[in-house]
Amino acid sequence: MTPETLADVALPAVPLTVEGASVLHQMMRFRWPAWRVLSAESRAEVLEEAVRSLSAMGRPVEGRQTGLYSLLGHKGDLLFVHFRRSFEELHQAQSELARLRLNDYLEPATSYLSVIELGLYESTSKVYGGLAAKGIEPHSEEWKREIQAVLDRQRQAMAPRLWPEIPPAKYICFYPMDRRRGESVNWYTEPMADRQRMMHEHGLVGRRYAGEVRQIITGSIGFDDWEWGVDLFADDPLVFKKLIYEMRFDHVSAVYALFGTFYVGLRLEASDLGGILNG
Repeated sequence: MTPETLADVALPAVPLTVEGASVLHQMMRFRWPAWRVLSAESRAEVLEEAVRSLSAMGRPVEGRQTGLYSLLGHKGDLLFVHFRRSFEELHQAQSELARLRLNDYLEPATSYLSVIELGLYESTSKVYGGLAAKGIEPHSEEWKREIQAVLDRQRQAMAPRLWPEIPPAKYICFYPMDRRRGESVNWYTEPMADRQRMMHEHGLVGRRYAGEVRQIITGSIGFDDWEWGVDLFADDPLVFKKLIYEMRFDHVSAVYALFGTFYVGLRLEASDLGGILNG
């Protein structure tokens, strides 16, 4: 295929992605009035069952783990973050939590469903261009086989990032976000090369904080009300402010990003739950 012919090939606009753990965030309010009328003996029984179950859920097993956090502010009291191997396993985790007697004192505030997603902008451009140069028609069976082989290799290489343990950091910051799709500014109408360049520049900001914060991006298009979820984990909450503020000056965030509600919490061990609920 000549360069002139290659330029005429309509390559797909969608960047390749690889997906890993299924993730569910459950933000809960605690029913303090109902809890306060319980006897000390009943409270102890409820807590004993909850600590036993949540301790088991909190132990990482091949990409399966539940993190427990105490939320700051009025948006909720407790945050449960479930990492699982599938949506079916997320449903099991949700059901296990619902069966606890503790759940009688929990009221859902909101939730967020997503999957860990790694975008492959740089690889996408190289792969699409290479396949087109070989004369392979986009979306043909041969094209799909080649793309699948690339994704399989990427999944193996990136397995630790696709199936991580929940970082043990003291603080979590979670928020959902979109890319703008307005009449005058629309991320999805920008050429692939421009989106690749902007995402590369955007990523450079995050890399400067690599030793201070751990970031896990999850995709939620088709699963929830926003397009992505972002979890940040750090031992110093000020890092969240500094990182997100600096990113606001980055072109892709300044022009194309829309942010949802932010949730900040402190990591709890299941054994600490009694201290939070009983004071």
